[in-house]
This record gives sequence, structure tokens and C-alpha cells, in this order.
Amino acid sequence: MKQVKSSGPKEVVTQTLQMESNDQALSVFGPGEKHLKILQDSLTARLSSRGNELTIEGASDQVDLAIRCIRYLQDISKVRAVEFSDVNDCLRALVENENVDVKSVLQSSPIITSKKKLYPRTIAQKRYIDAIAKNDIVFGVGPAGTGKTYLAMAVAVSKILSGEVDRIILTRPAVEAGEKLGFLPGDLAEKVNPYLRPLLDALHEMIDYERAERMMAAGQIEIAPIAFMRGRTLNDSFVILDEAQNCTREQMKMFLTRLGENSRAVITGDVTQIDLPRETKSGLIQAIKILRPIDGIAIHQFDAKDVVRHKLVMSIIKAYDKATRIP
Repeated sequence: MKQVKSSGPKEVVTQTLQMESNDQALSVFGPGEKHLKILQDSLTARLSSRGNELTIEGASDQVDLAIRCIRYLQDISKVRAVEFSDVNDCLRALVENENVDVKSVLQSSPIITSKKKLYPRTIAQKRYIDAIAKNDIVFGVGPAGTGKTYLAMAVAVSKILSGEVDRIILTRPAVEAGEKLGFLPGDLAEKVNPYLRPLLDALHEMIDYERAERMMAAGQIEIAPIAFMRGRTLNDSFVILDEAQNCTREQMKMFLTRLGENSRAVITGDVTQIDLPRETKSGLIQAIKILRPIDGIAIHQFDAKDVVRHKLVMSIIKAYDKATRIP
């Protein structure tokens, strides 16, 4: 994790915090005080514990940041066990904005799915969720692991469970990622399943498998390649177009003009992972350029710092981005 630096005063101070119980201390400090070690390495402050008491020593600005992290972890510990990701999410938010109210971002109103409550894990994810709430069409653009599709799916599930929409439509172009799969046997569902598997995986994390199957059988959840959107009007629907960088310009225009009454769409993609033939232009790139000025359409850009997968994924993305700039 990148160190959090501040331009504030550098006076060395010592602050002591008291945990409410042994259980809270164990949850906040982490097994073997692993959480404290992460904070210490990231904030350049010294954290040491004795029983339920935590002592923080360092530059006043760094001590203040450490206290804010600990207070945030204490709040979490009152409702559930603190996880490794909670520490990293808090630090990531502070790296982006030292003045952010971490709790207001990471513990904002949850997205309710049938299996669990989901919260944004970065400032960018919070802004993305807000954009989906305020706009009928949202483009979520950025690298893998930033939660573009997963969060869109979570919002879609919450909308259908609350009755705000009648159905969820999940679609993506049937373009192979650098390899030819050849002829695929079976019926339509079996043929398109390899392309749509990531969407199904996300769906089953949010809705019990049996319930999801019933909803698909009833037409409340529809999964299809983008070619099957032609000629349709999608009313009372939450539509997600995934891997949109692999849509042609014609496909993108066709998809965007399918939207009907009481419907909204989220289009996700990564313009650095285009698998179209070299001579074919990406419809996502064109759409971002020409639709940005339109009210009701939001373009949300993620970058490498928003990756919430394994910490090496962020480093890998940055390395590839740097390599593409080298002649």
C-alpha cells in the first residue's frame, strides 16, 4: 500500500486509544496485530498495543490519520469482524483524499441483495453508485478489478427486488479474448454461456442459485449476446452491457437506442482490452467521446488505484500502462 503523506505540521506527538473490550481489540488489531502492521507501514507512524490500549506515535498529521482509521475499524467491529480488506479500503480512501470522511464513503447506504449487503470499497466506487442513482445511462470505464460490472449487477438486483424494475437484462458481445473457441455445441443458452459466465458468476453471488434460475425461467432475468437486442424496446428494465469495448460502433448505437420507458442502462468496459479485429473501431470509445455532453448520461472513469482485487493486480495494470507509453 502506498504511504499516505500529508503537507500538514510535522510535530511528533503520542496519542493513546482505549478499545471497548478484548474482543474489539482483537478485531481491530487483527490476528497477530496484522492490521496494526499494515497501518504502521502505510502511515509511517508507530503503533503499539498493550491489552486493550493502543499507542500511536509519529508526526501529528500521520497520527491523526491513524486515529481516523482505528475509529473507522472500531465502528465496523460493533457490527461484524474487521477484515483485512477493511483496513486496505480505509487506507486507499485516505491515499486519494486525506480529508475524506471515510465512514460516509465506505459505510454509506448499502446496496441490498438477497444474500448480503454490499458497500462501496473506494471513493470512485461510491461516485459510480451515485452516478447510477442519478442518471439513466452510465458508462463505467476502467481496468479489471475495479468493480464496474459487479456493482452494476448489485444495483440491478436491488432494483428488481424492490420492484422498481420488472426485469434485469445482461448482455455482452460474443467476442473471444485472443483465442478461437471454435464451434460450440448445444442450444442457444449453452452456446453463449462461455461469453456470459462472468455475469452469471456475479449474479449467483447476490441471489440464491435456485431463485436466480426461477427468475430466469420467468423472464425476470435475461442473459443474451448483444446481437439479440436488435429490434427490441426494453421497458421497465435494468440493462447491463458488459465488455462494451468489444462492441462495434453499429452495435453500440443499436444497443443505446433500445432503451424504453422506466429503464436504465449501465455500460462497462476497459478500452485497453479491445479484442476486435484491428480494422474494426470500438463503439465504446466513440460513445464516450460523443455522448459526454448529454444530460442524463454519466461517464465514470476508474483507474489502477481503484482496483480491489489482489494487490498485485494494481501493480500489473500500472506496469502495462507504463509499457504502452514506452516507444
